[in-house]
Amino acid sequence: MRIDVVTIFPEYLEPLNVSLVGKARARGQLGVRVHDLRDWTYDRHNTVDDTPYGGGPGMVMKTGPWGDALDDVLAGGYEAGAHGPALVVPTPSGRPFTQELAVELSERPWLVFAPARYEGIDRRVMDEYATRMPVYEVSIGDYVLAGGEAAVLVVTEAVARLLPGVLGNAESHRDDSFAPGAMADLLEGPVYTKPPVWRGREIPDVLVSGHHGKIARWRRDEAFRRTAANRPDLIERCDPAGFDKKDREILSMLGWSPEPGGRFWRRPELMEE
Repeated sequence: MRIDVVTIFPEYLEPLNVSLVGKARARGQLGVRVHDLRDWTYDRHNTVDDTPYGGGPGMVMKTGPWGDALDDVLAGGYEAGAHGPALVVPTPSGRPFTQELAVELSERPWLVFAPARYEGIDRRVMDEYATRMPVYEVSIGDYVLAGGEAAVLVVTEAVARLLPGVLGNAESHRDDSFAPGAMADLLEGPVYTKPPVWRGREIPDVLVSGHHGKIARWRRDEAFRRTAANRPDLIERCDPAGFDKKDREILSMLGWSPEPGGRFWRRPELMEE
């Protein structure tokens, strides 16, 4: 996979040189190129923004630098043999970035990131490049950052770890929280490693029982407990057809009941706690 990032803060992307992403780059599994947007400015102040039409606070990133930068980045990529680009624009007003979307992006051969600053990028830039390639406007959460570079790091790591050969164990991401089909879309439960006792705290006996069926059941029950506590909305969205008898028992113990349509909901007395 090839990744290009156009930004006014190239140094912000230094973490792409470490951890899994850095190792993937070193092995040639991931090609990352970071470009300084100010290289495509032509005034002595390297201006990339201007006041918004219609008034209002803040500044808007200009069409000129972005258009010239993206044209050159795309041309360079095509000349190097890259194909199938997609433009990824981090923005609080974008679609939520989910594991499902990470999987979709991991299947694309070339991602071009356009992290904005200030009040965002002039809308015409996204409209223009949407005529040439898919444009993904994505939000990593319901909050606002000073710029999109942090989101680039988040999306890149989430996507890169899905690429073949990046993780040491090819099965490592199969049971991740939010992985498609993983544990009926439940959050991943707690994990433990050696030593068996730490500061008086022991690991659950079932994990050293050697009984794989009981271990699998314990992990699923713990996943239900964590999901019920932290993300009850996921249980509400689950297809009850995927629940077995034991699943329904643990849900009942956690205060959930099936509605006439089959889906589960939290009993009112629990919702008030």
